[in-house]
Amino acid sequence: MAEGLRVGIIGCGNISTAYLTLAPMFKGYEIVAVADINMDNANARAAEFGVRAETVEALLAARDVDLVINLTIPAAHVDVSRAILNAGKHVYSEKPFVLSLTEAQELGEIAKAYNLRIGSAPDTFMGGSHQLARNLIDAGAVGKVTSGAAVIMSNGMEDWHPNPDFFFQKGGGPILDLGPYYICNLVQLLGPVKKVTSFTGMASNTRTIANGPRDGETVPVETPTTIHSVLSFESGAIVTLLASWDVWASNHPIMELYGSEGTLNLPDPNFFGGTLTVTERNGDPVEKSWDHPFNIPNFEETQANYRGAGLADMALAIAADRPHRCNDAFATHVVEVMTAILEAGETGTVMTMTTTCSRPDVLGPDAARALMA
Repeated sequence: MAEGLRVGIIGCGNISTAYLTLAPMFKGYEIVAVADINMDNANARAAEFGVRAETVEALLAARDVDLVINLTIPAAHVDVSRAILNAGKHVYSEKPFVLSLTEAQELGEIAKAYNLRIGSAPDTFMGGSHQLARNLIDAGAVGKVTSGAAVIMSNGMEDWHPNPDFFFQKGGGPILDLGPYYICNLVQLLGPVKKVTSFTGMASNTRTIANGPRDGETVPVETPTTIHSVLSFESGAIVTLLASWDVWASNHPIMELYGSEGTLNLPDPNFFGGTLTVTERNGDPVEKSWDHPFNIPNFEETQANYRGAGLADMALAIAADRPHRCNDAFATHVVEVMTAILEAGETGTVMTMTTTCSRPDVLGPDAARALMA
């Protein structure tokens, strides 16, 4: 008998390995089955992790599955999550939650009608360093945060990914692919966004694959690959977000927040851990740390990887009838911010948000340990 929620996975690509590997670390749920439109993939993953393989239809109908993790490609997220909810099961989606505000609101209405929960990655903002940053901001360590900068910079995926096409199609690009990590973290630190504007472009209309069996093949670019945006928060903070896959080298800090009494330098929100520093007025940078379990390296000796923490929090929240941190209002607001950034780049306008959300509750060290098996 599974302990807590019994969980299935739809989508047996690479990311499913992380969920299946890390699931035993957490309380509140147990993965019992996997499914994929390609049964060879489902059978291979099931054999590797000792769970059962199902067709997608059978998994949706399974009476011993309470919640389904949606690990399909972003373009399929809304259809698969809709099917999960209509099957009477809670859903936890990989990022991005969906690709439009309309899709997010539709899923929210279905979940409300069936009294079901929606959760969505990323949960990296629950990491030890990012929660310490939240604790320091709330304690006034840098005073009132008035502005900031966040930077996503690289030369793209075609040098290392054998099939990078989807990164450059509609629904891809640095804002929808990596933006969820950055914007989720900014919202949990500063609260909801009020307005955005941006300028967007691309360095080339095609990309050339430089690895694997398709080496030398070109793929079309259908979405902006350089985005310079400005986010105005309800708190009054103004943050510049630079996102580009057209950059060969950069020395920009990944994320900095500027307060009336100092500066907070944060690690990459794509990860759970990393170095956090505070520089007070006229002072030198001081590294800050605390005894948080999601800051302990557990992957390749240097990286903290606790993917599934958001799902554990959701499962335990369902049992306790309390809000979960990676909730649909939070995910929906982040989707609106991301899509508004892209629309502002197309139209040259300032976009006012129609959604809002509460900041997720702080996940301190004791609360994090309570999620762990």
